[in-house]
Amino acid sequence: MPIEPPFPQFPRLPTIRPERHLPAVLVAAVAVLLGGSLVRCFYTVGPESVGVVQRFGRYLRTVDPGLRFRFPFGIDRVTIVPVKRQLKLEFGFGSPGSSNPDQVSNEQARESDMVTGDLNAAHVEWVVQYEIHDPAAYLFNLREPGPTLRDLSESVLREVVGDRTVDEVLTIGRQGIENEAIERLSSLVGELAMGLRVQQVQLKNVHPPAAVRHSFEEVNRAQQEREQRINQANGEYNKVVPRARGDAQRRLSEAEGYAVKRVNEAEGDVARFRAMLEQYDKAPEVTRQRLYLETLSDVIPKLGGKIVLDEDAKQLLPLLNLQPTRPAK
Repeated sequence: MPIEPPFPQFPRLPTIRPERHLPAVLVAAVAVLLGGSLVRCFYTVGPESVGVVQRFGRYLRTVDPGLRFRFPFGIDRVTIVPVKRQLKLEFGFGSPGSSNPDQVSNEQARESDMVTGDLNAAHVEWVVQYEIHDPAAYLFNLREPGPTLRDLSESVLREVVGDRTVDEVLTIGRQGIENEAIERLSSLVGELAMGLRVQQVQLKNVHPPAAVRHSFEEVNRAQQEREQRINQANGEYNKVVPRARGDAQRRLSEAEGYAVKRVNEAEGDVARFRAMLEQYDKAPEVTRQRLYLETLSDVIPKLGGKIVLDEDAKQLLPLLNLQPTRPAK
């Protein structure tokens, strides 16, 4: 009898010969490689940026925003530079969530402590705002343009603050410090061809040292109160003085009008007296009688009730029947 094998027999699989399937695998690998390379040939430049293209490490051109093509396999290398974005550097403090790696320093306390021209200490916090206007110069002229700009900004501001007194730094000299700092910093950036444009240097918080901060705050408060009192006095002056000048002008006008009136009345009286004198010279008695009658006609109506008695009347009886006369209607 035939002896059965102890295990079940499985059907024998066909032998795969590598030499038959090797070309297909190579074709598929090449196709995948070419497809991936073709995808990597295209890239996109954002609306606020430009692309700096290098071919074999050498600068080739700068491309505008949009969909662009490049040679793969490391032949072309593209660096995206945000030329339309306003960048800033913060000194003495740091805003959270900043996207610029050079915006905040790890030595905020050290970079904000300065010495003024009169050998006093001051704590200065400031911001430098800038933009990239030449991407090629920004990438290739200096190895680290961001840290270099930080060092230049700190050096310039220390020099400007060192030329002023502590009172100027803390109170009235802030605008002058900002203007001089941006002028000097822009000059240095242009000399080094960094490809940057400094837009603004702005002082944020300027404080005296902690040991004397309270005294300086009291001085500032007194100066502010002084300016407030001066402004109030000027306002009161501007309100009272014009009113007084207007009253004076009105009274002068009234006096001039009264003077003209009195002069005209006096001249009229003189003319009337001369005319009367002329008539008096011609007929003195007639003129005198006429003046007497005219005067009585003016005076008698003002006397009210009048009683005319005979000189020879000596009795009281005629006076008893007198009745008050009624005014004529």
